[in-house]
Amino acid sequence: MKLYVGLDVGLEETSLCVVDNEGLTVREVKLGTEPEAIRSALEGYADHLDRVGVEASSLGIWLYRELQPAGVPIVVVEARHMRVSLSTMRNKTDRNDARGIAQMMRLGWYRAVHVKNIDMQRMRSLLANRKLLKRKLIDIEDHIRGTLRAYGLLTGAVGRGGYDARVRELLEHSDPVLSLMIETMLDVRRAIFDGYDRLHHVLLQVVQHDTVCRRLMTVPGVGPVAALSFKVGVDDPHRFARSRTVGAHFGLTPRRHQSGTSIDFEGHISKQGDISVREALCEAAASLLLRVRKWSALRAWGLRIAKRSSMLCAIVAVARKLASILHRMWVNETDFHVGFGAKVTQRLRLKPAQ
Repeated sequence: MKLYVGLDVGLEETSLCVVDNEGLTVREVKLGTEPEAIRSALEGYADHLDRVGVEASSLGIWLYRELQPAGVPIVVVEARHMRVSLSTMRNKTDRNDARGIAQMMRLGWYRAVHVKNIDMQRMRSLLANRKLLKRKLIDIEDHIRGTLRAYGLLTGAVGRGGYDARVRELLEHSDPVLSLMIETMLDVRRAIFDGYDRLHHVLLQVVQHDTVCRRLMTVPGVGPVAALSFKVGVDDPHRFARSRTVGAHFGLTPRRHQSGTSIDFEGHISKQGDISVREALCEAAASLLLRVRKWSALRAWGLRIAKRSSMLCAIVAVARKLASILHRMWVNETDFHVGFGAKVTQRLRLKPAQ
């Protein structure tokens, strides 16, 4: 007899449900969110366990890493897919959610999530922390600019390195209360800027010593952040059977709605998958089209799209093609070559590494 388990994970407690082949409940229990507690609860069913399902989340990934080496057949299920399935229940409770996850495991109606290795998870945390500090740094700078503007003090066009000195220069003959407020904000900005600078330096060191990232950076417009973001998002390039599906995985393909013979249209891009990778690819595509001046077949192809449609559409299209090209370069261990024609670029025939 095969048994299937659903885990509804909470911060402090986890609901566990075990069902058999017929969908009948074998056991329901609530226990602490600890790998050892879950392992002990499943110990008596170890010989009959077929699948153990858990929703994709930070705690779900942690439990997977702790339970999977111990021989527990745990599966991390996509949260969006699971939410739609569990929404059919009349009452949403932890017990019902665990029961629903167990039934999904029994029926096989789930979509598994690829769990990255611990090294890639560290790099993902590095990118996320750097991005957070950068966003807060920009927010503080914009807030200071807006506050000073109300008093007729304009910072003007100034770089990040000279921003602090420029603001203090404007405050020399200003009101003491205003000076106190702005100087406090500048002190906070300085701390955030120092933290951001340290993390950015670590990121550059990682990319410098990574062969895959250096190869990906041979593509015009792809910098250290885009290269590392793509590598972290893909993790294992061999999990994609075809390079052309990578763009769809990161939500760069249009949605389609079809019903009967009268309704069939495509909408905006799906925006599925890792948003940080999608943003990095779009930024790299924008850099290729708007900043890079060196000719390449990929850039010429994108500019033709911009001419007949719009620059925004061209950026998305180039980002989607960049995802395919970067993946094929990674798999084949090849470098980018600017001289191939557009049709050859579409087939992803790349120059072998020297």
